[in-house]
Amino acid sequence: MSTLDPLEQALHAARALVLADLMARDVAEAEVVSLVEDAVTHRRWWVEQWPDGVSYLAGLVAQDVQDALLERYGRWPLCPVCDSGDPHALDVEPELGPDPHWVCGKAGVVVAPVGGLT
Repeated sequence: MSTLDPLEQALHAARALVLADLMARDVAEAEVVSLVEDAVTHRRWWVEQWPDGVSYLAGLVAQDVQDALLERYGRWPLCPVCDSGDPHALDVEPELGPDPHWVCGKAGVVVAPVGGLT
């Protein structure tokens, strides 16, 4: 059995984390999963150009999918913390860094790591 190279492992891990969040929020329809695949394909090229960015892949794929969903379907994932005011999406922090988390920018609260939404 061959092992995946670190780049492929990181891409698969990023894909799995974002899919877990999509499934946790019941939005993992086929069209949405294809947005994840598009983001992974795009980020494969990106990280081949900048190999040091491999630890940032999960957060970047999450942001890419979030942006694609906003264009097609609306905000995702909605903030579970704020129960007043307009519904708003969580942000990925750090925007470019390892160990990304979903954060409510309004309340300044960390909700979950990317891949850990419930």
